[in-house]
Amino acid sequence: MLTKQERILLRSLSTKTKTTIWVGKEGFSSSIYEKIGEELNNHELVKISILNSTNKLTSDELGEIATKLGADIVATIGKKIVLYKYSEKDNFKHIL
Repeated sequence: MLTKQERILLRSLSTKTKTTIWVGKEGFSSSIYEKIGEELNNHELVKISILNSTNKLTSDELGEIATKLGADIVATIGKKIVLYKYSEKDNFKHIL
């Protein structure tokens, strides 16, 4: 669970982060979960864009996605989601 100060820091960092994952009309498939997991492990902070062809997600669905990935939701801005997960990689410069 992130503290308020950590969330503020991560949210400010996310403004400079480019979107790395786009979710289309198929929604959150297993391949999307795998890709998000890889990105979280490699970068810790991931910005996801949900295309207009996708159904709008509720806060419960977003929480379920984050729980499935073992990540924390940093922010949801329109159709963008920012997730954070501490990376277990060795010799990695961590954000927090």
